[in-house]
Amino acid sequence: MSVTDVELDGDPSATRTTEDPLVGIARQLLEEIGEDPNRDGLRDTPARFARWWREFTNYDPGSLGTLFESIGTSQLVVVSGIQVWSLCEHHLLPFNCSVTIAYRPTGQLLGLSKFARVAHQYAHRLQVQERLVDQIAMEISTLSGAPDVAVVAKGEHLCMSMRGIKAPAQMTSTAYRGDFSTDPGLRGELFDLLRA
Repeated sequence: MSVTDVELDGDPSATRTTEDPLVGIARQLLEEIGEDPNRDGLRDTPARFARWWREFTNYDPGSLGTLFESIGTSQLVVVSGIQVWSLCEHHLLPFNCSVTIAYRPTGQLLGLSKFARVAHQYAHRLQVQERLVDQIAMEISTLSGAPDVAVVAKGEHLCMSMRGIKAPAQMTSTAYRGDFSTDPGLRGELFDLLRA
């Protein structure tokens, strides 16, 4: 059973253990769709459901602050194939994206793991893909100090492929900052690298 500690009357030394409210919600959901939450296969499902939601939404990406000295050129840095899962805020169904992040470092280089950490940080919440790429681009620009940032995400959304039209499709969304938004040659260089 999933439990949490609750402070009593603001006194941190006087706590009692109580069931996570998400356990009750999951139990009610199972009942509403005609299932018996007390049957063998479902007995622990409400607690697992609660743990998963807490784990997903409380995701900690770790340190985002490591910067390295730039090598002094305006080369294009591209990190691609970052796989993230998120949840559609309209249906609470998962979608997965392959994210590409590109930037032109100015004075500082971001450590390689920071790109995936940033992508996961924004994916682990209720989202739409368009906002996800914009938030990633803004954070990479803020962390690195680089104005020229591009983010491209290709995603499949279960809210389309398993409900409604039930047609699998891939959605591509982009966010361009700085010269990526005004220089078609720079965007072309990025897409040439992605095709290589």
